[in-house]
Amino acid sequence: MQELIRQFGKILHQITQHKWAWPFMDPVDVEGLGLHDYYEIIKNPMDFSTIKKRMEAKDVSSYKHVREVCADVRLVFKNAMKYNDEKNDFHVMARTLLDKFEEKWLQFLPKVTEEEKKLEEEDAEAQLNIQLAQEAAYAKMARDISSELYEADMHLDQLREQLVQRCRKMSTEEKRQLSIALTRLSTDDLSRALDIVAQSNPEFTANTEEVDLDIDAQSESTLWRLKVFVKDALQTQSQGKPSASPGGVDNNENKNNNNNNVNSTSKRKREICDALAKTAKKKSKKVP
Repeated sequence: MQELIRQFGKILHQITQHKWAWPFMDPVDVEGLGLHDYYEIIKNPMDFSTIKKRMEAKDVSSYKHVREVCADVRLVFKNAMKYNDEKNDFHVMARTLLDKFEEKWLQFLPKVTEEEKKLEEEDAEAQLNIQLAQEAAYAKMARDISSELYEADMHLDQLREQLVQRCRKMSTEEKRQLSIALTRLSTDDLSRALDIVAQSNPEFTANTEEVDLDIDAQSESTLWRLKVFVKDALQTQSQGKPSASPGGVDNNENKNNNNNNVNSTSKRKREICDALAKTAKKKSKKVP
């Protein structure tokens, strides 16, 4: 784009060399010419010396795009045409030079369009590179987090194993009490308890019609986890209150409905509880 601005300077030079260009070379001498209303009519004064300075500037005041230079050249002539009426010599001179400039700009425009297209493609490529870099950074961050989580899981496993090793072994009586306590759980809590067993025993299936749970075969960590869970679950159950009958509904009818619901959902619980009770009974017989 800076090269285009330099090339545009040739067009500007041709315009400023015209015999009618002299009134537009420097800022309008408002006070010397007594043009007291000039700034009331012309809000953005412009002249060729100002344009040339901006084209040669190396600071923030320099032109960034050749279309900016083109706009200021047009402003020079349009200001003169706006301030002076059509029959005024300065108006005629400005309109003539503007027409010549537009002809030269039209010839120069394909270069500008080509460069703008090139800049758009470069900008799109730069944006794509930024996006790819961001995605790569996010992917690396995800890998790092995943690695940290894996290490944390491994550390937790080690801590869990150390804790189990320090725990005392559960006595036979405690196991028997745990077996009995399991039979007092609600259907949902019993399913959660069986899930705890399944976590330590991949071959254990908790969703079959019959469950054969051998308390003595469970690891110490599983037993203590079950004990803590059962204790909390039974405390929650004991704190729960029976729901009151809504107004206008007979209590006996409400009880019948509740009994039907319980009967339809507790079949599996009874089967599991029977298995646990049998296991507990067998174990208790072995106790001297």
